[in-house]
Amino acid sequence: MPFQFPVGIRTREIARTGVTIYYPQISGPNPAAEQAINRTIVNQVNALIKEQGKYLTSANFQMIGHYEIKTNERGILSLILTNYAISVPSAHGMTLAKALTFDVNTGRQYALSELFTPGSDYVTVLSDQIRLQIRERDIQTLQPFTTISPNQDYYLADKALVIFFQLYEITPYYYGFPMFPISVYSVQSITPDQSPLSILSADIA
Repeated sequence: MPFQFPVGIRTREIARTGVTIYYPQISGPNPAAEQAINRTIVNQVNALIKEQGKYLTSANFQMIGHYEIKTNERGILSLILTNYAISVPSAHGMTLAKALTFDVNTGRQYALSELFTPGSDYVTVLSDQIRLQIRERDIQTLQPFTTISPNQDYYLADKALVIFFQLYEITPYYYGFPMFPISVYSVQSITPDQSPLSILSADIA
């Protein structure tokens, strides 16, 4: 695998009364891909701001947004955007999170389903591993866990596919975001060669 530098990351800010949002802007090897990725990031930031509006109970609120870069190597960029907002005088706020994964050379964004071989039963494979982790980690769920959605939230971090759930999706609020790391090596049999999972699992050149 040919070596590829990480893309450049600059932090941008949205600042207005009651709102402070930090988000990444990339500079990559392909101007068209760079533009597409940055547009997708901004659109997702705005979508989180809009979604928070459903949970605000007064005009007096604070909203803060952050991001974390999870993978920036081998032409793959995976990141997570978070948005926390609290209305006065609510007891606690609400946090939303959305992860995005891209091919930095083409600008392509990958849904979870696109990481796996078409027709493979990746939903069952991943759900079985998550069910095992729930049992081993003694995680309290609101209902017995059955399955992930076909395009469940996820991000990539080194040699792991991390599946996560929103607040209240499967666990009580105090659990935060339940996250389940799954080794990329455990799903190699259903991963095509050009998948980001295969690219990240390859040995160092």
